[in-house]
Amino acid sequence: MESVTEARIPAAMKTLGRTGLPVTDVCVGTSSLGNHPRNGSHAERTATAVAAVRAALAGPFNFLDTSNEYGRDGGSERWIGQAIREAGGLPAGFVLSTKVDPIVGTADFSGDRVRRSVEESLERLGLDRLPLVHLHDPEKISFGEGVAAGGPLEALVDLRDQGVIGHLGVAGGPIDLELKYLALDVFDVVISHNRYTLVDQTAEPLIEDARRRGVAFINAAPFGGGLLVKGPDATTNYCYRPASPELLGRVREMQELCREYSVPLAAAALQFSTRDPRITSTIVGMAEPGRVAETARLAQWSIPEDFWERMLPLASAGNADLG
Repeated sequence: MESVTEARIPAAMKTLGRTGLPVTDVCVGTSSLGNHPRNGSHAERTATAVAAVRAALAGPFNFLDTSNEYGRDGGSERWIGQAIREAGGLPAGFVLSTKVDPIVGTADFSGDRVRRSVEESLERLGLDRLPLVHLHDPEKISFGEGVAAGGPLEALVDLRDQGVIGHLGVAGGPIDLELKYLALDVFDVVISHNRYTLVDQTAEPLIEDARRRGVAFINAAPFGGGLLVKGPDATTNYCYRPASPELLGRVREMQELCREYSVPLAAAALQFSTRDPRITSTIVGMAEPGRVAETARLAQWSIPEDFWERMLPLASAGNADLG
């Protein structure tokens, strides 16, 4: 196993679409930051979360993704803000993105709520400007509501024009809906989750549309919620729902191929995403300090081309039908 020092070899850099921002091909995800360790006290969760962010700020990746709603009462953003202060500010060239959300438990995705969401993020993170902000899970409302006068998109565009936000992105699940938002030509970045992995490539039309438009595509959840790390003997869920017997069978075949080549299943799952030149960055959740070095190790794992010649047919054999 490589040492932490070896794992901090600088990651590969790509340009974040038409934003012009250089980012690493792996992005630190923080959706689970506010919930880890699950059984710890608030002080213990805070210490672990802040240490994880400090490790990310000092590590090989220059890209971190969060959201207004991650963690109880915005815990993810609060802990990121604390880590930034302790580190003396964001490192030079570090790119931080967040997302606007309704208040948890409500359906208020109005323009006023979006403005307040941005204000909350600025306060928690301790920043006076947000480089990149995503419209998060727009499937919570109809497309018509999203683009209506006084709605969330209008507010985001206004905040961008004021200079409060640098660039706009959209982050969601349903591919057809994200395609509608990209067609508006106001977004520079799009995030899709769980839909471009070793067992599901339903994001393919979105990836191609983003490429044609010069929009950066960011791929989130390459491990499918853990199945493509632990394997079907440890978990039978994919993207938070029970996986089909056919899908689990394919993952077992993938595990056998990985054993033959001494390649961790997680390394194959991560590099399936990072090796695709159309994908700018891949979001990997990192809720513990050690996960930064471990993810770097997986991203750098040497995988021969003949492995991919055998793996890719398994990957393209079917989809998880998430839509």
